[in-house]
Amino acid sequence: MSNLTLTEPPIVKAGMLIRRPPAVVFNAFIHPEITKNFWFTNGSATLEQGMQVEWTWEMYGFSVQVDVKEIEHDERILVEWGTPEDRTSIEWTFTPHENHSTYVSITNFGFKGDADSVVAKALDSCGGFTTVLDGAKAWLEHGINLHLILDKFPKAPQ
Repeated sequence: MSNLTLTEPPIVKAGMLIRRPPAVVFNAFIHPEITKNFWFTNGSATLEQGMQVEWTWEMYGFSVQVDVKEIEHDERILVEWGTPEDRTSIEWTFTPHENHSTYVSITNFGFKGDADSVVAKALDSCGGFTTVLDGAKAWLEHGINLHLILDKFPKAPQ
């Protein structure tokens, strides 16, 4: 196993069918007052191309700067996030599906570091974005906040 090397950087992909029209699903990811029901606890502003916003997870005392690179209304969002020395890109696509549903695809790419840290970051990202999509589905289809992000890393029992 010590001879393993990466020949290409990992690209994380997560996807989910959400039974709501593309405009509804798209809006859920650009408007922080909706997104906070299934992902972060606070967003500083609605996503608009060229803006920098801050997303906060208050329960973890963590915030991240997000640079909005591209917005294609109801179709696509492209951002960069992370620390200045460790930024990655995230792309959401919203594809219309039958019966007024939307297939949401999230792609995260641009991981930096040595092979071990790049793989670890990619695996963590895949699990994280899968959890986000699960929460979005529950919220948008049923109005239920499953508290998935909060419960992902609960405080240890005393």
